Amino acid sequence: MHSESPVYRSLGLVTDSLFGVSLVIFSVVFRLVNCLLVQTSFVPDEYWQSLEVSHRMVFGYPLNLVALSHASSLTFPLTYGYETWEWKEGIRGYSYPLLFAVIYKILHLLHCDTVQLLILLPRVLQALLAALADVKLYDIARKWENPEAAKWTYFCQLCSWFTWYCSTRTLTNSMEATLTVLALSYYPLHGTRTNHSWKYLSLVSLAVIVRPTALIVWLPLLLHHLWREENKLKLITQQGLPVATITLAVSILIDCIFYGKWTFVQWNFLKFNVLYNVAEFYGTHPWHWYLSQGFLVVIGPHLPFFLHGCILAAKRHKVLLMSIAWTLIAYSFLAHKEFRFIYPVLPLCMIFCGISLVKLRSWRKPAAGALLLLNLLPALYTGLVHQRGVLDVMGRLQHLCDLRDSHRSPEPHVLFLMPCHSTPFYSHLHCPIRLRFLECPPDLRGDPDYAEEASVFYTDPLSWLRTSYPNSSTLPSHVVLFHPLEK
Repeated sequence: MHSESPVYRSLGLVTDSLFGVSLVIFSVVFRLVNCLLVQTSFVPDEYWQSLEVSHRMVFGYPLNLVALSHASSLTFPLTYGYETWEWKEGIRGYSYPLLFAVIYKILHLLHCDTVQLLILLPRVLQALLAALADVKLYDIARKWENPEAAKWTYFCQLCSWFTWYCSTRTLTNSMEATLTVLALSYYPLHGTRTNHSWKYLSLVSLAVIVRPTALIVWLPLLLHHLWREENKLKLITQQGLPVATITLAVSILIDCIFYGKWTFVQWNFLKFNVLYNVAEFYGTHPWHWYLSQGFLVVIGPHLPFFLHGCILAAKRHKVLLMSIAWTLIAYSFLAHKEFRFIYPVLPLCMIFCGISLVKLRSWRKPAAGALLLLNLLPALYTGLVHQRGVLDVMGRLQHLCDLRDSHRSPEPHVLFLMPCHSTPFYSHLHCPIRLRFLECPPDLRGDPDYAEEASVFYTDPLSWLRTSYPNSSTLPSHVVLFHPLEK
């Protein structure tokens, strides 16, 4: 069934409907519900490499005159916000946080910058982009396969527990996955489209700007396009190079403005994480981890359908399989591994899952029901229960902002005695009270005796407390810690 819409057509969106409702509207509503039902924390980067940076970009000025008028009791720093070591070393780009900073600035100008809106609206934006990616994935499957395969690919995408868990989070990986799907919708899988390649190349370039490792996913696809292209020189000189140059120039300009100096973030990112392998500081896994554990968890109950789909469509979609396999292999060479790193290939896997369900025929409904049920349980648990305490405590601490505004003495001072970056920071409080946490920057100078603050604390908590707070007058008013440490 189709619902004609010139607006959808102008935006390149399909006009198909689902249960009598436009596919676009259904996707938007679904992802907004998804956004509201994910109330847990995943990884620190969800806040510290996005919202905290955005908050500091907009509100990170010297404290206002009201605060300065109480300078006699001022116990918090004169800058409102916090930058992790990555931003001091210039290995992160401001392009992605700028997206949320624009939202924050608009709210600030409208005097609507409540902490609730500052937390919610960036995730709503991410949810809307995820909905757009869902619709585009349907469109991809319809163009590359048929409407039936598109319907089941869309079903698999919406069923995926890991997509539910990640897609609406303010992670660069989530944006990378979204941009990958959007770019793929313009990718010339069959035949050449030199004159129109700038669309998908622009989106690929944006993905690389957001997260340089996005190039790993796209390398086989770019090489495949170049190999099939009749006029290779024209593709490179008139499409590829201009798009990449313009995108990179804009990215460098943004970073230079906010860093206040010349900074080539993409090179710094690769240098620290690939050449110097600084990421090892945050944990390592064996080379086979993605193959033996990581990919199995991310794809979850979809695995048998993915394998079946690979058997059915390996020849006609070999470039997609090459991209998936290459990504898993390439990331396996990096010592530091995380589930979210391979999230951008998950939508590609859904295409094969959709192809599988189309071929099952008589087993299709039981298989679809099992797929839905088996994904529902982990989706609800990880979205509503797992690691929600670190967000709940920030909600409890928001009342300290009211205490500060009432000018009561002493000023609130919160100490987080937990692994570094366990909780969000100022983006979830939106007031300049004094906050301190255990820092854990890696050793960038090669000091053999280096020990980061968190390790020093956990080695001897009482000694650290006596050293850090020699006078009782400097003790924090509130301490946040996990229950085992209290024991």
